[in-house]
Amino acid sequence: MAMCSRALTTLPRLLLNAVQNLLIPFIRRADDDAATKPTGRSLQVDGANGPRTALVDLLPPHKLEPLLALDLTDGGVGKDGVLQLVERVLQYSVNTWDQGFLDKLYASTNAVHVYQVSPALTLVEKYVTKRLAQLVGFTGPNAGGINQPGGSASNSSSVVIARNTLYPETKDHGIGARRFVLFTSAHGHYSLEKAAQMFGFGSRAVRPVPVDAAGRMDPAALEKLVVAAKDAGETPFYVNATAGTTVMGSFDPFGEIADVSQRHNLWLHVDGSWGGCVIFNDELRRGRTDGIERADSVAITPHKMLGVPMTCSFLIAKDMRQFHQSMTLPAGYLFHNTPTDEIYDLADLTPQCGRRGDSLKLYLSWAYHGSAGLSSLVAAAFARANQLHALLVASPHIVLVTSPDSPPPCLQVCFYYAPDGKLHADKDANSARTVAMAERLIRRGWMVDYAPGAQGKFFRVVVNRETLPGTVEGLVRAVEEVGAEVVAEER
Repeated sequence: MAMCSRALTTLPRLLLNAVQNLLIPFIRRADDDAATKPTGRSLQVDGANGPRTALVDLLPPHKLEPLLALDLTDGGVGKDGVLQLVERVLQYSVNTWDQGFLDKLYASTNAVHVYQVSPALTLVEKYVTKRLAQLVGFTGPNAGGINQPGGSASNSSSVVIARNTLYPETKDHGIGARRFVLFTSAHGHYSLEKAAQMFGFGSRAVRPVPVDAAGRMDPAALEKLVVAAKDAGETPFYVNATAGTTVMGSFDPFGEIADVSQRHNLWLHVDGSWGGCVIFNDELRRGRTDGIERADSVAITPHKMLGVPMTCSFLIAKDMRQFHQSMTLPAGYLFHNTPTDEIYDLADLTPQCGRRGDSLKLYLSWAYHGSAGLSSLVAAAFARANQLHALLVASPHIVLVTSPDSPPPCLQVCFYYAPDGKLHADKDANSARTVAMAERLIRRGWMVDYAPGAQGKFFRVVVNRETLPGTVEGLVRAVEEVGAEVVAEER
C-alpha cells in the first residue's frame, strides 16, 4: 500500500516538473523578444517549417491539424507522449505574454474564443468533444461539443439552446406571452431551477418529476405532468434527465424518457455531470446509459469522476448546427473567420467570450492513460464503491438507503447508522445522530457528507478512483466506533 501511495504522488510531480520545463522557456521567449520590439520586428526562433516569430507560427486549421497529430489511443502514450503533445501545443500557440500581442482585451494567459489567438487549443477542443460525442453515441457528421465552466453552466446553456432551437423567434423577441415549462427529476441538480430564474422563466416553471424507490425518474409521471401543463395553456419544451443524481447516484431511464420527449416535441438534455463518465467503460455503462444517444445534448464533467484538474466540463451536442444557430451573435470586432461547415470561433457558441483551454486537461489525461486506462480508472472507483457497500451490508448497525441486494448505481453509498439495524421512529432523532457522528468523524480524519431523507438525514459517502481498499475498511470501522459513542450519549 505504501508503494502504491508513493507512486500516486511521484508521477504527478514528475509530470509537473517536466511540463514546467517546457512552459518557462516559452514564457521567457516573450521577455527576450521585448528587446527587439523597438526595431519593429519580432525575435526569430526555430520552428518546424523554418524560422518563426516569438509571437506565433499561425497556420490555418487544415494545415495545423496534421501537425498537432491529435490521436487518443486505447493503450495511451504515457509520460513521454504527453510531453511531446504539450511541446507541439506550445509551438503552435499564440504567446500572449509577448509584447506584440495587442489583439484582444487580455494578456499573459491563453483564452479560447477565436481561432486566431488560440489555434492549437481550438483544435484540441474540437477533437476532444468529437470523441466524447462518439462515446455518448452521437454518430452524425455534426456531432461535437464545447467547453463549459462547470456542469451547472452546461445545463444552463442547454436550456437556452433548447428554447432558441424549438422556438427560434424567442432569440430576438424574448419569451413574450408564452409560459414555458421545464421538467427535471425530483432528485435533479438545483442548477435547472437557477437557470429558470436567470432566464426569466421563474422557479415555478421547473416541474419536479417523481422518482421510484431507486431514485430514478418515473416516465409515466413525466408524461402526466407534460399533458397537464399543455392543458393549462403552458408551453413544455425541455426535459432534464440525469446520469448519476447528486444524492443517490441514480441513472434515469433515458430510453423511456426519450419516448415521452419525442411524442411531445421536447428537447431532451442529460445531465451527466457526475455519472456521465461511465461512458468510458463499456461494462459499467451497460444498463446505466442505455438510450442516452437519443438525447439532444449531454453534460459531461471529467473533473469529477475522472479526476481531471478543475475545471473541465463539456456540453456535448447531437448537432452542433443547432448550437450555432441558437447562440451565434456575429461581432465584427471579434469574429473574422469566413463561415464554413466547421465552427472555429468557439466563443460564438458560449455565454462567456474568453474561455480557458480546459479541453487540453482532458486530452493530456486521455492521451497519457489511453481509453483503456481511463476505463480502468472508472472501474477501480466502482470497485471501491461496491466494496464499501458490501462492508456496510455486513454490519449489523447499518441501514442502507437503497437496496442491500444491489450495488450502488454510482460512486456514492448512502446509509444510516442504526444500532442493531433499528432506526428511530422520530426522523429528527436520526438526523441529529447523523450530524453528531459526521462532526466526530472529522476529528478522526474522515470528512463525509449527509443529505435529507424520508427517515431523517443519512450519510452520503463518495469514493473516487484513488480510494484505497484499506481506506474503505477504516471508514466503516470509524463509523461503527463513533456511532457507538454517540448512541451511548443519547441514553
